[in-house]
Amino acid sequence: MVILYDMSETPAFDKLSILRLAFVGLADDELREMAELTKLCTYPVDHILCHEGVYEEVFYIIAEGNVRITKKISENEERVFRISGKGDVVGEMSLIQNAPRSATVKTSTECTVLEMEKKDFETMLSRSPRMALDIMRTTLSRMRENDQQAIAELQKANKVLSQLDRNKLEFIQVAAHELRTPLTVLKGYVSVLNSLTAIKDNSSLNDVVSGITKGADRMHEVVNMMLDVTRIDNETMKVLPTLLPLKPIILDLIKGFTSAIDERKINITIEQSVDTPLINADPSLIQKALHNLLVNAIKYTPDGGSVAIDIHPAVLENNSPAIEINFKDSGIGLDTEHHELIFEKFYQVGDVAIHSSGKTSFKGGGAGLGLAIVRGIARAHGGKVWVESIGHDETNLHGSIFHLLLPVDPQSPRPVTK
Repeated sequence: MVILYDMSETPAFDKLSILRLAFVGLADDELREMAELTKLCTYPVDHILCHEGVYEEVFYIIAEGNVRITKKISENEERVFRISGKGDVVGEMSLIQNAPRSATVKTSTECTVLEMEKKDFETMLSRSPRMALDIMRTTLSRMRENDQQAIAELQKANKVLSQLDRNKLEFIQVAAHELRTPLTVLKGYVSVLNSLTAIKDNSSLNDVVSGITKGADRMHEVVNMMLDVTRIDNETMKVLPTLLPLKPIILDLIKGFTSAIDERKINITIEQSVDTPLINADPSLIQKALHNLLVNAIKYTPDGGSVAIDIHPAVLENNSPAIEINFKDSGIGLDTEHHELIFEKFYQVGDVAIHSSGKTSFKGGGAGLGLAIVRGIARAHGGKVWVESIGHDETNLHGSIFHLLLPVDPQSPRPVTK
């Protein structure tokens, strides 16, 4: 049932007294002029005075009742900014800015308001600098209140997210340890099967056991990645540095992917400047970081593409010597909004459901941990990792460049920080 209000039934109000509440600094002659330009209207509960995102031509001064001011923050959620009552002004900023409404204003009680059209409002502003100052003071005060409310809500949300992240990390750690034991047992039994003559002599059974071995090895690798992530977040990853030549490590890694590289016809080249020094770093951790960067480059480069690896001297921000390793691929590229997020654990670009499986297959799915581990290892050594790409494009294939910058001789390798 819709109730239609007869505006002739709007109760009588003293316009001047209402306007004095709204505009403290205005003289009586200015208030009287404004009163002549306004009309009194009464609206029922849940009537929308201002529609968020819509250009409208009226601003309101509340004479009686309350309105609720809300803003949509997601498809199914809106946030209440404030409840306004007698003497409050609403809807003026969109008229000043010639912009759509920034929030929705809805009556929460039966509400009587003074209404002024945009053209009359602009006339008053041009004639009365004091009115403009009053509106500015009111608006700035609201902005401060909204900022304080937003900060409080962000602090609360951050506290909840931190706890959720901690819970997720604890689950990962427990799950990884729980998976490790049955995986060890499985690999032990597979090793026994591989030693049996009946398996060796039967090509079909040998293929089955080989498939189980590969699956178990892949699961073991994922479990180890999960544990690495927990060590990074718990700041317990130990760095044991020694002098390393980087090019031989990368060459060994490439050899490990020979089958996948040949199958997908990806050309991988590696160049190292002649003046590149040895690096003082943890061999195991550096190998993991380079492994994940290589896997990432192969995975997002289509068949027949190329990956160019370049190693050269560089300097850190404090001018201390460093080495930069670049992985430049001819792949699908990455949009700017993902440049930081891809280094967060479990972050996936695109729809995970349509990713193919396989560690090195084109756009193959994964646990979303590799690049997070790279960043953790880089930071543990006092370095950093970042990506350059002009955007995702599966037609022109602009590709991406991943940069890993590591100090040549970090004075004191530090624990990983988040």
